[in-house]
Amino acid sequence: MSDNTSTPASSADSAEGIDASQATRDIADVAAVEVITTAAVHLLSAAAVKVGLADDPESQTDLDEARKLITALAGLITAAAPDISDMHARSLRDGLRSVQLAFREASPIPDAIGQGPGEKFTGPVN
Repeated sequence: MSDNTSTPASSADSAEGIDASQATRDIADVAAVEVITTAAVHLLSAAAVKVGLADDPESQTDLDEARKLITALAGLITAAAPDISDMHARSLRDGLRSVQLAFREASPIPDAIGQGPGEKFTGPVN
């Protein structure tokens, strides 16, 4: 006698496979500029929180984490700028500059000009 009933685990696995397949199809329909911009906005938002620009700066500020996020954001924007429209690049650069300046203000020991987070990609920010 064989048991043809599905177990809850196999149903869940099947549903996850369908969800993953749907996500793959969905991402295939998204333009590269949208993926790049979305990633940049996530990095920018996280960096803003970590430099203390959120609702609760006392518990959310982490300048070491902010430095990493800002550097990654600067690299992404610099690398992607030639391939995304000037409209997108300009607004991302403005946001990047804002978090770089906020980092400089929040840092108890400021980096030398040109040595701050992301400045190897953007040049000095002051």
